[in-house]
Amino acid sequence: MLKRLKKRKEPWDIVVIGGGATGLGVAVDAASRGYSTLLLEQHDFAKGTSSRSTKLVHGGVRYLQQGDISLVLEALKERGLMIKNAPHLVKNQAFVIPNYEWWDGPFYQVGLKVYDLMSGKLGIGSSKKLSKAETVTYIPTIDQHGLKGGVVYYDGQFDDARMALSLAKTARQYNGVVINYCRVDGLIKNEEQIISGVKMTDLESNESYEITAKTVINATGVFADAVKKMDEPEVRSMIQPSQGIHLVVGKDFLPDKFAIMVPQTKDGRVMFAVPWHDKVVLGTTDTLREKPELEPHAQEQEIDFILETAGQYLTKQPTRKDVLAVFSGLRPLAKPEGEGKSTKEISRHHKVMISQSGLITIIGGKWTTYRKMAEDTVDNAILIGALTERKCITKNLPIYGFDKNLDITTDPLAVYGTEKYQLLEMEDEQPEMGEMISESLPLRKSQVVWAVRFEMARTVEDMLARRVRALFLDAKEAFRVAPDVAKIMAEELGYGQDWVDEQLKAFEELRPAYTIENL
Repeated sequence: MLKRLKKRKEPWDIVVIGGGATGLGVAVDAASRGYSTLLLEQHDFAKGTSSRSTKLVHGGVRYLQQGDISLVLEALKERGLMIKNAPHLVKNQAFVIPNYEWWDGPFYQVGLKVYDLMSGKLGIGSSKKLSKAETVTYIPTIDQHGLKGGVVYYDGQFDDARMALSLAKTARQYNGVVINYCRVDGLIKNEEQIISGVKMTDLESNESYEITAKTVINATGVFADAVKKMDEPEVRSMIQPSQGIHLVVGKDFLPDKFAIMVPQTKDGRVMFAVPWHDKVVLGTTDTLREKPELEPHAQEQEIDFILETAGQYLTKQPTRKDVLAVFSGLRPLAKPEGEGKSTKEISRHHKVMISQSGLITIIGGKWTTYRKMAEDTVDNAILIGALTERKCITKNLPIYGFDKNLDITTDPLAVYGTEKYQLLEMEDEQPEMGEMISESLPLRKSQVVWAVRFEMARTVEDMLARRVRALFLDAKEAFRVAPDVAKIMAEELGYGQDWVDEQLKAFEELRPAYTIENL
């Protein structure tokens, strides 16, 4: 990727700043339309919010409740396209809403029938009313005290960081250049004060570059204000970070394949308990944060809230000892115009903004609508950069690795898509590659080597947080295997013991953000 960047002498059609869901989506859209595309990410792909979601591809039952029909319609359509275009990463997930009040049943039944209808041709299953006995059959660990019945409905579920990697590979397939660990330090403007490129530093070699571009897109999510201030130092902040945390517990809390959705907790949010990679994700919260951070930490009261709320619906109350990992993400919400709006009321619609200098900024939105956000952004870039008009093709574009014969629920290697077979071939040729580094995660030596050779994994964190999801699934086990992983990576990258020591020190610094024994 760096070689291709250095070789290019003419201006890029589109330079994207930010390698999360939004930026990668833009890169896929732009590259697949045939525009010369460069994406720069200062850390790792999906290092921020994009790897810390509830892992759902959903229309948003909650937005239906709030009457935001247009958002739900858009998200349901995008959910259908995501399942169709990335079957190796997105699957159909059944959710049960337990009813403890007699009037809940009809209310959610009607609401979810509307939800089904709104999916149209891209629907993934019909909701239906459940008796008390059926509800208990679906969720054996549900608290039966006062239970009246339930409703089952369907939404999508996925692995967010692996989706981001597959998008990076899709962009590359269409000649896009996507590079991690490249920081944009400033914007370049011509005599008319119109943006004509970016200044960038490769953080591994400390080499600096001046890159010319017809358009520059700010897709940095919760950090969008910082890039906007490079363009207009006095500009008003437009992002309101809102923190959502998740706790991961063992599958004994939810032994079957059904998820639980509680539509109304005491803070008015939705609560989920969702099976994921043989564990269970509990979430989420909605806490205002002053400023964006790269490694947000869960707060005491957020952890207590999730444990307490989950305990109200499960036969066994989860405690801090049961928590295998905690992860926190910041939603990049658009600041509301009026005062006093709570974050759960702030619109999840995305906004594309264009400054006087021509900087294009995309904010808001959510993982489910990443493709539509990208389409809107690139449509604007065509106008701003006076690019040759070409139609968006991502509605029917298979995401890299597309393979609908893999079972995401039972096969831990399904997230590699078609590359799974190459990974296994590597193990056939060198049997030591098949060695298990961890049985419980599960993690094989071949996956570490693969991530370094073919997935731009540059650090132990890249490997254990995003190439495989160890840090998010069982933090203690991730820290236990880190020395083995560092050794294999150092060998592959040609580094010595100093690099291994540095990496382990840096990885260890993440411990307080992913474990709760320190709280």
